[in-house]
Amino acid sequence: MAKKSVLGRGLGALIEAPDDSNRELIHSPSAVSEIPVKNISSNPFQPRTTFDEEALNELVQSVEEHGIIQPITVRRAADSTYQLITGERRLMAARKAGLRRIPAYVREAGDDRMLELALVENIQREDLDAIEVAISYQRLIEEFSLTQEGLGERVGKKRATITNYLRLLNLPVEIQTAIREKKITMGHARALLGLEDKGLQLDIFNRILRQDLSVRKVEGLVQKAKRTETEPIQEGPRPRPAYEDLREHLSHYFGATVEFKRSNKGAGRIVIPFKSDEDLQRIVSILDKPAQ
Repeated sequence: MAKKSVLGRGLGALIEAPDDSNRELIHSPSAVSEIPVKNISSNPFQPRTTFDEEALNELVQSVEEHGIIQPITVRRAADSTYQLITGERRLMAARKAGLRRIPAYVREAGDDRMLELALVENIQREDLDAIEVAISYQRLIEEFSLTQEGLGERVGKKRATITNYLRLLNLPVEIQTAIREKKITMGHARALLGLEDKGLQLDIFNRILRQDLSVRKVEGLVQKAKRTETEPIQEGPRPRPAYEDLREHLSHYFGATVEFKRSNKGAGRIVIPFKSDEDLQRIVSILDKPAQ
């Protein structure tokens, strides 16, 4: 029987189990080398983009007092230089603490394995925010052509868990940012995903911030919104031409397929879709133009 990949058990499994199935990953598996900090370049595949400054400063103090307890992992580059695989925070702390050398496991790994190791190690971290986890899952799926089920097997998670994280990337950027900044919880975000209308998602999101709503309260608001969610305008014989003319005019003006949505009581909204942050800025610039 083929051995199951140890990747889902975390980086420690790779370090502690230098068997034949992992031979291509390992260079002197039990040896820890002291290498110059100045000779280490950052990992270009690092999925983490933000670091808690207070936590980093605490790590710096620990390094100054106790040194680096857990070695970083690097791969050999050229001319006695190395490229970081895992341990970005430890390397940052070592530099801030003024260390000249740092303990490291030196491995031979291709770019694809570097990315995979970095992503999986970061996913295992408890302090990784939900959006960073989602981005890491998405990158693993895209970079290694994995299904959600296959990814779940790699990282030791149920497929439903993978799906719930990936769905966060469908939320408006304002909500994703709030998750990263811990202004709302994963529970709030999952409740908002019950709505397809981005405008309604943002409406309730803003209420969460203003009123400090609980997850249960948000779930109730979402259910209420789903029952009364607006529908596309009815194509009645008289109003349709007027609305169509206006819709076409606005679509041409904004360079986007504008939609009208109305409830049965006549209230409604105008929806202007955008494809990217740049496209959004383009639309905002049009709205900001002074009236002629």
